[in-house]
Amino acid sequence: MVITVLRLGHRPIRDKRVTTHLFLAARAFGADRGIYSGVKDRKLEETLAGVCREWGGSFRVEYAESWKKVVEEWSGKVIHLTMYGVPLRDTIRAIRSEPADKIIMVGGEKVPTEAYSLADWNVSITSQPHSEVSALALFLHEYFEGQELAREFDGARFRVVPQERGKKVLDITSP
Repeated sequence: MVITVLRLGHRPIRDKRVTTHLFLAARAFGADRGIYSGVKDRKLEETLAGVCREWGGSFRVEYAESWKKVVEEWSGKVIHLTMYGVPLRDTIRAIRSEPADKIIMVGGEKVPTEAYSLADWNVSITSQPHSEVSALALFLHEYFEGQELAREFDGARFRVVPQERGKKVLDITSP
């Protein structure tokens, strides 16, 4: 089963950090890949590819001219994270039990009304305004039942050594 995160309507001048953080959270919390629509942004793609080279994993980001076409051609299930949906606690078991690949739509600019009708689940983390980054992180955390927090990334060059104080990072490719 593959988890893909679809970012609707990326605007580099306004959204470059948010979209980058969205895909960093997607990678760290267990998604397999990201797709974004809106304005093509090679810097965004290069940044995420660099993170994967240094910190491991096979997460990749690609551009799609039409988010709608991506969703309409998707053969798995579609989850739309929105503050207007059904609460996560009421839907997560059904979503988790569905074996099909999943695409998780998160908004950027104003989300088109048709996104709601194309989704199999419209899910709210909270019915209050909040960040799409926090919504995605919380959704993936609940979806994977916390197991993503212990995930190891293949091919990593660096690894953080957990400690109470200070920072310790190992270059695990050095002899």
